[in-house]
Amino acid sequence: MAKHAFDKFMGNEPKGAKKKEMFKVEKRNAKKAAQAQGEKIRREKWEKQHGITPTTPAPKAERPAKPTRKTEVPPTENRPRFGKRPINRKPLEEGNTTPNATTIPPKENNKKTEEAPKKFSKKYVTSNSDKYFKGDQVLNASAPNPRKKKEGEEDAEEIPLNKFVAHAGVCGRREAAQMVKDGLVTVNGDIVYEPGYKVLKTDEVQIKGQKLFLKKNLVYLLLNKPKDYITTSNDPEGRKTVMDLLKDATKERIYPVGRLDRNTTGVLLLTNDGELAQKLTHPGYQIKKVYAVKLDKPLTKKDFESILSGLTLEDGSVQVDMLAYADNKDKTQLGIEIHSGRNRIVRRIFEHLGYEVKTLDRVMFANLTKKNVERGTWRFLQPNEVRLLKHMNQSFLKKIKDIEIPDLDA
Repeated sequence: MAKHAFDKFMGNEPKGAKKKEMFKVEKRNAKKAAQAQGEKIRREKWEKQHGITPTTPAPKAERPAKPTRKTEVPPTENRPRFGKRPINRKPLEEGNTTPNATTIPPKENNKKTEEAPKKFSKKYVTSNSDKYFKGDQVLNASAPNPRKKKEGEEDAEEIPLNKFVAHAGVCGRREAAQMVKDGLVTVNGDIVYEPGYKVLKTDEVQIKGQKLFLKKNLVYLLLNKPKDYITTSNDPEGRKTVMDLLKDATKERIYPVGRLDRNTTGVLLLTNDGELAQKLTHPGYQIKKVYAVKLDKPLTKKDFESILSGLTLEDGSVQVDMLAYADNKDKTQLGIEIHSGRNRIVRRIFEHLGYEVKTLDRVMFANLTKKNVERGTWRFLQPNEVRLLKHMNQSFLKKIKDIEIPDLDA
């Protein structure tokens, strides 16, 4: 098993018994890491159930106090032995030998007075809250949608607002709930702050003025992009776009994940899964890309080492993961691996050192290659490929504070 995807691309992958031994070592290490992670999760769960924090030791169990022996109180006329309520007896009237009926004092009215409803601020709303806010009014989220249903909608299904946003392909359900709490989502023109607010599929839901549409089926396409095609859904100048190559591929509204320049060719993923698109383009996951580069002149050893050590461009420093000559006899052909997703980053690296990139072809994106996909053609991803993409680089995941909405018209 090659340690790096770049080794496979450059033909440096070990073979035979060495490859088998490396595969066994990696498998053992992965098993040990999984066991350690599982043990850590179980320990944290146990500590949480028992109220133990990692910084404080577990409190010692206190011995229960011995019960004190109560002295028996002698019964009196107004204090019965068996704990019954005291009975008020009236004295017998003259000439009456039968005792009067006992009178029991009425119970006090313990009914609590109704308190005025408290006002809540939207910053105290949690995902478990049963309220949503409309202006200064606090309403019940479990109540039906306040708007009147149209004809034919009496039996229409209602779904939570965060589920609607997630199924629209914008992001995951947790991120959608945070968007709702931040007041970024409107329903029929009104801002709703509760993720559990019930909406109909016919309601107009918008995020920052952009209308959302439910996605019934998630589609994943891999395109081997040819030259002279724009990576966008539509172009106002009328130029050719990658969507022109996918007219008969699907009826769902899909969009490219990331961008490739007009003159850059190679692997391009298109989908309507907003959560996956956000992950593959977020720098926190460090998704790798491998490019085959053709320069106008041979790359010198000095510039080769400068690229590997890191360069400082006009928009900041950039670090290359791997760099190698594709052909030792031709120093103009190189392979480069990078995880940065900045605009035209590969071309700008070589232009910074005085080289011109003649051809640039992306041969690998994440774990996807253009194998058996001719230039200008496409294919659907296999279920195992989709699973690998969704679980890729989970160890690099960082806490995302600012949730960005992918440009659906990009």
